[in-house]
Amino acid sequence: MLYQRSSQLFAEAEKVIPGGVNSPVRAFKSVGGTPIFVNEAKGAYLYDVDGNRLIDYINSWGPMLLGHAYPPVVEAVIEKAKKGTSFGMPTAIETEIAALAVSMVPNVDKIRFVNSGTEACMSAIRLARGYTDREKIIKFKGCYHGHSDSFLIQAGSGAVTFGSPNSPGVTQGTAKDTLLATYNDLANVAAILEANKGEVAAIIIEPVAGNMGCVPPKEGFLEGLRQLCDAHGMLLIFDEVMTGFRLAKGGAQELFGVKADLVTFGKVIGGGLPVGAFAGSAKIMDYLAPIGPVYQAGTLAGNPLAMAAGLAMLRAISEDETLFKRLEEKTAYLEQGIRKVLEAKQINYTINRVGSMISVFFDEREVVDFETAGYGNNDTFKTFFHGLLKEGVYIAPSSYETWFITDALTYEDLDFTIQAVETVFS
Repeated sequence: MLYQRSSQLFAEAEKVIPGGVNSPVRAFKSVGGTPIFVNEAKGAYLYDVDGNRLIDYINSWGPMLLGHAYPPVVEAVIEKAKKGTSFGMPTAIETEIAALAVSMVPNVDKIRFVNSGTEACMSAIRLARGYTDREKIIKFKGCYHGHSDSFLIQAGSGAVTFGSPNSPGVTQGTAKDTLLATYNDLANVAAILEANKGEVAAIIIEPVAGNMGCVPPKEGFLEGLRQLCDAHGMLLIFDEVMTGFRLAKGGAQELFGVKADLVTFGKVIGGGLPVGAFAGSAKIMDYLAPIGPVYQAGTLAGNPLAMAAGLAMLRAISEDETLFKRLEEKTAYLEQGIRKVLEAKQINYTINRVGSMISVFFDEREVVDFETAGYGNNDTFKTFFHGLLKEGVYIAPSSYETWFITDALTYEDLDFTIQAVETVFS
């Protein structure tokens, strides 16, 4: 495939946009080469500016659960846009989607909409701190909760050390309130809590990690976190920006049967438009302004276009009784096909999958946390990525990102993908 026009557009973008991209993950820094510029998308396919068709396995990093340009979403946005794109005032559709979301997700009474997943996680942390009157939080290495200062923290060598900034611009004062733990390691979390008794407001976690590749929680891990939070008077926050409405109608809380105190959303809840949300019990959520002391605001929050797209998406999900079964079956089929090829080619690998999230790691060892996710052979991944791209299959340009499966994929698409994997390693 030729990417001449993409290369030209990237050169032009670099002159006026830092790094040529508006989000670093879009750059091909870890795999080399030039980012692909998209012209349009439909169903399971991307069509780039050079006229190539690509089977899409990132799906805008998750929200295209039902495929690109899903007609009910597109129609809802068009009709809403005819009436105005933004008002900065309440609209009935905000209540409509809020009521539907609350009815779908366990353990939540109220939800507030914001403009991004980053904003949702940032606001949930502020609310947790205000509610508990504590300042510290625990996050897990390898879990990404957006680019708010509190989350861009790297750990010291000890299990109970304070974090240090992972990006210039994050102050030491902010960093000292973020404690970094190891995913899937309850003993590590317990040790951190022992060293910071009565000071931790909340634990925030991706219940299924998606930013170190797909890494599922070990049996009992989420349940153990729930018990620790109860014992220490803390809140448990599930970052379901990726998993919400994707792994089940009620997200990870429904899938794993574990109650979170606060849940953050993005991706699917906006039907592909920029949106985020956070939700919880009325007791906690009523700490928010204008009825509570914790301030949070957003001029464009509840934007009518995003609300229309999200409502159309959630309606489709809520009304389709077999959607998650189909997604599970398609993703399992893809996993089995890739396994068969890699074993036949004697390639060292591990595949992690939960529902419609899946990752291929090029190392035979189990991947359970950020450290083990780094064991994979990146040179093999580069070959894999560019080989698939050449065959017309687009996956995330990083071994630390999960694939997202869409229901728009046919079994012919999956067979094509499996054959492409075989071609790459022939």
